[in-house]
Amino acid sequence: MTDFSILKSSKRVVAKVGSALVTNGGAGIDRNAIARWAKDVAALRAKNIEVIFVSSGAIAEGIARLGWKERPKLMPELQAAAAVGQMGLANVYEQAFATHGLKTAQVLLTHEDLADRKRYLNARSTLLALLNHGVIPIINENDTVTTDEIKFGDNDTLGALVANLTDAQLLILLTDQRGLYTADPRKDPSAQFIAVGRADDPQYAQMAGGTGSGISKGGMLTKIFAARRASTSGIHTVIASGHETDVLQRLTSGEAIGTLLHAPESSLAKRKSWMRDHLQLRGRVTLDAGASRALTQGGRSLLPIGVVAVQGDFERGEVIACIDENGRELARGLANYSSSESGRIMRRPSTDIEAILGYVHDDELIHRDNLVLM
Repeated sequence: MTDFSILKSSKRVVAKVGSALVTNGGAGIDRNAIARWAKDVAALRAKNIEVIFVSSGAIAEGIARLGWKERPKLMPELQAAAAVGQMGLANVYEQAFATHGLKTAQVLLTHEDLADRKRYLNARSTLLALLNHGVIPIINENDTVTTDEIKFGDNDTLGALVANLTDAQLLILLTDQRGLYTADPRKDPSAQFIAVGRADDPQYAQMAGGTGSGISKGGMLTKIFAARRASTSGIHTVIASGHETDVLQRLTSGEAIGTLLHAPESSLAKRKSWMRDHLQLRGRVTLDAGASRALTQGGRSLLPIGVVAVQGDFERGEVIACIDENGRELARGLANYSSSESGRIMRRPSTDIEAILGYVHDDELIHRDNLVLM
């Protein structure tokens, strides 16, 4: 039986907080709550655990700042509220984290940013660069430009997508409820609390789909779907109360708080299985002896200097083969540069990339996290 102790190994965490928590039920930004989370994140950073925050609350804060009595229905007014609210939301996060010597960065995303492969990779590179510099990304859906066709629809889904995007090990969905129940405990005295379950267990979605189900109230259904989405990349999800003291520290220490929806073990290798199972590849690179050893024996990334030939026509983000000088396929991975770019930087050190191309996506041609040995 999987238990909360599996969370102790988490080195990168995505934490999502909903509007009800951030804005104290819609009454404006709850500075005390954000101050508590900032303190919590600072303690995790002291343990070298990286944290990405996905925060709702911009529209609710904008409505409060504009003095509106109710949430508008027209899209332009919602977008206007988001634009006003983002100013206040970002400012409060910045001040709260600065108290602990932490820098923050506001990142606004739309569905199109993650649906388009190039923009997906750009968003990933930006977020990883921020983490490398010790900055805490504060992410929200870009409600100022989204429409019904491109919006995520909820920040639970956004949290799962960001967790997948950044190779996190844990997704924490903070809510105003203790966690997941079989029914609404306020209406059904027989409702049972679910402490641990599999993220891909269909019974949770079935319970959520029933009429009058407690799970479908308060956005619990979207949390179940988010957990399922995250689990396909081997990411565990916890649904817990954002009112718990030091909730992030306690969870990453293995304390049982809320509901743990763990990823099936088989899902941990899904992305690499997907790369391994490609039937058709758009290109390949030939490696010298040193690079071949670095990949197969050292578990290293592939650097441009180890490439002696580039074949095919591929774009950044596509799966390519890595072969040795005898033509034997050693590995496959996601290329950080197109075939034309790779041809220009091969046999050159990573420090020369900017001088050759005028920009740098990554120091590696293929990062070891995006590479599978054959």
